[in-house]
Amino acid sequence: MEKLIEKVSTLLEALPYIRKFYGKTVVIKYGGNAMVNEELKEAFAQDVVLLKYVGINPVIVHGGGPQIGELLKKLNIESRFVGGMRVTDRETMNVVEMVLVGKVNKEIVKLINSHGGNAVGLSGKDGNLIVAEKIDYRKYLTEVKAPEIIDLGFVGKVKKVQPDIVMKLLESKFIPVIAPVGMGEDMEAYNINADLVAGGIAAALKAEKLIMLTDVEGIKDKEGKLIKSLDRKDLSDLISRGVISGGMIPKVKACERALTAGVSKAHIIDGRVKHSILLEMFTQEGIGTEII
Repeated sequence: MEKLIEKVSTLLEALPYIRKFYGKTVVIKYGGNAMVNEELKEAFAQDVVLLKYVGINPVIVHGGGPQIGELLKKLNIESRFVGGMRVTDRETMNVVEMVLVGKVNKEIVKLINSHGGNAVGLSGKDGNLIVAEKIDYRKYLTEVKAPEIIDLGFVGKVKKVQPDIVMKLLESKFIPVIAPVGMGEDMEAYNINADLVAGGIAAALKAEKLIMLTDVEGIKDKEGKLIKSLDRKDLSDLISRGVISGGMIPKVKACERALTAGVSKAHIIDGRVKHSILLEMFTQEGIGTEII
């Protein structure tokens, strides 16, 4: 009986947070080990479905870098990265779109639906959801102190998000799952960093939270200690001092954009922890780094 009462206590601890976030939208960037490890994949899907069933609206934006790299290798197409971005010529872009939209997106939809969800897959092309523009590679590569400056090809950034299709899906009780491919005004497809897409989607939806699943605990200081909470205004200084660097830069840039647009909080959390989404949303302690 004591174990049963303990289970009820755990549910009651979550009640204030369920009440607080009921009816609100949460954008989740899904990537890293949580997309590869079978146990973590199952836990992710369970978290997302539970959110939906308690009245919270999850919107998923996913990456797929390892899967793209795997297929490129099989096709004998060389992968090259500069400043953390994949150099994307037209042939590579065809593979990127095939993997992200045709394979990874549908696998995530299937995973969520197998746990009782009602997910629908999208790319940025659907309903003109993501209008992309070619990234200013010289400016970007200078900012991240890349060792060389070359044209990144069909690598884009989010110019505009038109969220009507996502809002319609949420109103109809679906869970949108979005692949980070956008369409430029030149009618070309662009590969966009999934972190930046998640930030743009969260901003356009005025989401309550943006949650980034990563393969690290969160943002750490120079001594390697986890920073539990940060103010948005401190991010630029931390980047300039090298405290935030590498692949963490697009994550915090995305968080910054979302917060500037009115998102209440952004979180960078460890997706290697089972049920990390629920731990962040429904416990007092939370996990990872929150940015306010």
